Amino acid sequence: MALIVQKYGGTSVGSTERIKNVARRVAKWHAQGHQVVVVVSAMSGETNRLIGLAREIQSIPDPRELDVIASTGEQVTIGLLSMALKAIGVDAISYTGWQMPMATDNAYTKARIQSIEDKRMRADLDAGRVVVVAGFQGIDESGSITTLGRGGSDTSAVAIAAALKADECQIYTDVDGVYTTDPRVVPEARKLSTITFEEMLEMASLGSKVLQIRSVEFAGKYKVKLRVLSSFEEEGEGTLITFEEDEKMEKAAVAGIAFDRNEARINVKGVPDKPGIAYQILGPVADANIEVDMIIQNMGESGTTDFSFTVPRGEYQKALTILRDVQTHVGAAKVDGDDKIAKVSIVGVGMRSHTGIASTMFRTLAEEGINIQMISTSEIKVSVLIDEKYLELGVRVLHKAFGLDQPQ
Repeated sequence: MALIVQKYGGTSVGSTERIKNVARRVAKWHAQGHQVVVVVSAMSGETNRLIGLAREIQSIPDPRELDVIASTGEQVTIGLLSMALKAIGVDAISYTGWQMPMATDNAYTKARIQSIEDKRMRADLDAGRVVVVAGFQGIDESGSITTLGRGGSDTSAVAIAAALKADECQIYTDVDGVYTTDPRVVPEARKLSTITFEEMLEMASLGSKVLQIRSVEFAGKYKVKLRVLSSFEEEGEGTLITFEEDEKMEKAAVAGIAFDRNEARINVKGVPDKPGIAYQILGPVADANIEVDMIIQNMGESGTTDFSFTVPRGEYQKALTILRDVQTHVGAAKVDGDDKIAKVSIVGVGMRSHTGIASTMFRTLAEEGINIQMISTSEIKVSVLIDEKYLELGVRVLHKAFGLDQPQ
């Protein structure tokens, strides 16, 4: 029989009744003779509630103490699920991230996994137990609790699957697979039976909320077989994330459309056009642990240049403050920005062998009067920055323009 790692998100364990449903699903796999490790998130809304409490005490919570608080949500869930399994006759044992332990660095609220000790889990699996692990959390070298950032339970699950060399890692969520785009925006969106790791990595990085990007990176690096399934449906194959591009995928120029509202643009205008200026602008932003996405530089007048880039919307004010502090040092004429923008992206490995994809995208948006503010490309994706008010219209017209509403 197989060794399976299953991950259940916040909506899947959002109530005690849903936790009982998860227990019954896990019990079926266990009854078939499989060894099962279950990774769970906090109950839906619980992490937001905990962070809200912290902000009532400190407007900007201390990162180490915030991790102590935020990690308690998963601890509740693992205890409840272990109890639910025992209540139906399945021996189970729960572990927090630091009991395994899952070792991380000390970048509190955004920690990265360094290693996983699998000895205790293997012993429990060999003894016939279901192992229930708290996702999203670990422990640093000093013994402090850390968390992996939003969506970190996916990363925990894939990392554990890699450490155990699991036969499959199954991500159970509130959708039954990966779609060509968000069905809430485009009702005609189709579920994909397969998608390549490259495509899924781009989709996750560009705003698709089905999988957290770091989990896809882990899966690709360690060749973990990954499948997305619905925790609310008893049957279904979900979407398999593959390492190979099959003939069907080659025929499709675009596999899906991702979008992200969590974007803000910052402009640093009139800076001297000289070597090192990009580092002088972005260095302080990186030092503040703020992620930078799209970057564009335009030649200005009289030996100056304008520098624009995007950051997560929640980091917008922090980034603006940093750059206004260094404005004089870099010799910038002005620092401003816009936090009412959104990113729309088309993704597909078939773009390697098809021409005219970008021009089709630009023409389609132009026909709807949607102005493109920034453009970013890679081998299998094209991303554009547009006004947030045009986001849903842009996604709908692009989905139709690339025939993603048609049966494959």
